[in-house]
Amino acid sequence: MQLADLRGRRVAVWGTGREGVAAVRAIAPVGPASLVAVDDRQNFLTKDWSPELAALAPLHTGPAAFDALRAADVVVRSPGVAQTHPWMVQLRAAGSRVTGGTALWMAAHRDRTVGITGSKGKSTTSSLVSHLLAAAGQPNELGGNIGIPVLDLPPAPAYVLELSAYQCADLDDSPRVAAVTSLFPEHLDWTGGEDEYYRVKLNLVANGPAAVVVHAGATTVLDELARRHPGLPLHVVGGEDSFHIRDGVFRLGAEPLFPRSALRLLGAHNEANLCVALGVLRAYGIDVAAAAPALEAALGAFAGLPHRLERIEDPSGLTFVDDSLSTIPQAAIHAIEAFRDRPLTVLLGGEDRGVDYTPLRAHFAAATVPTTVIGMPDSGARLVSLLEDLPLVTTYVSDSLVDAVALARKVTPAGGVVLMSPAAPSYGRFDNYAHRSRVFRQAIEDSAPPAG
Repeated sequence: MQLADLRGRRVAVWGTGREGVAAVRAIAPVGPASLVAVDDRQNFLTKDWSPELAALAPLHTGPAAFDALRAADVVVRSPGVAQTHPWMVQLRAAGSRVTGGTALWMAAHRDRTVGITGSKGKSTTSSLVSHLLAAAGQPNELGGNIGIPVLDLPPAPAYVLELSAYQCADLDDSPRVAAVTSLFPEHLDWTGGEDEYYRVKLNLVANGPAAVVVHAGATTVLDELARRHPGLPLHVVGGEDSFHIRDGVFRLGAEPLFPRSALRLLGAHNEANLCVALGVLRAYGIDVAAAAPALEAALGAFAGLPHRLERIEDPSGLTFVDDSLSTIPQAAIHAIEAFRDRPLTVLLGGEDRGVDYTPLRAHFAAATVPTTVIGMPDSGARLVSLLEDLPLVTTYVSDSLVDAVALARKVTPAGGVVLMSPAAPSYGRFDNYAHRSRVFRQAIEDSAPPAG
């Protein structure tokens, strides 16, 4: 189903965040028989529905909201609406047509689109792909879960999309080139369980991609693809016959491309992300070996993403690190490893979605250097309870992110690192990960000791 297929039909857009706004503005010019907006979550995160938007799509809230959804021929679901939402369950049972803005867009643009998903690594990999495609002479637009909602993207020769499970769930078309960076249990409240989470993630590749790029180290991805979608055109990187790193050099098979130092990002996980990005370029038709000098130069200008291992130097001599994009234990583990050479305090905790934190316990249990952990609401206390008995971990529980920063200043040794890598989503106390980062930075500034 494309946008044009909504002409003459009754359409309800469910959700009034940025994706809902983009959907209303994209659908209204098509000429639906009627267009309404629905918001069932009136809370402190709710945005004002402007007169301009109300003229395009009157807003239904409260008891009338579900009636508006049931009356629609097509419901365009915003990504934040969970698969397990009771209204969603009822709509599906009634045979209602439910889709999403990403699905409407993908149906018309799949042939020049790269789609990247994964439980971790998708933001950095998507940004690398977009940056390196441009350096190799392929202009493109980056959007989706990062940057611009897909329905707001301008015309372009190519597109690179970072896609969440929420956005993959409704796809009826796969992009030309897809990449899956990793799979770990996440968002289980949204999907209803681990198996369903993996299913919606891998829906990205369920509808005829020309190539699917996966790192050899992502064994869960490879196992799930073999189980659910055998016969895919897989491009596996990370082995000696493809893109890999050996002796401090990125290589394509035996051919050296450029030194590891060309990649400014810390951590072995970012080496894997770059190998996936190079695999995507090759699958898209770029001669990576020929383009290696241009790609090396472009990597020198790629500083990484805001809120992903972003250093904030402080007059006290401490280094604060904003890793607000870390929403699962595995992401936090990679961040912790990147700073193991300095005294480290880690701020952990956020929205509690029942994620299994035992991987973090196993990581800290195997560590050989001491670490301080400060748990933040809402999941921080639960996480700290798993670590309290470990001999090399000192734990505290704070009442807020602001309090955690102030406490970290007191307990972190001179020259140490204060790493906010929450291993949990931001929602509940913040609008999103960027809002959490702003609060973190403000708390650093407000808690700084007086000059002199």
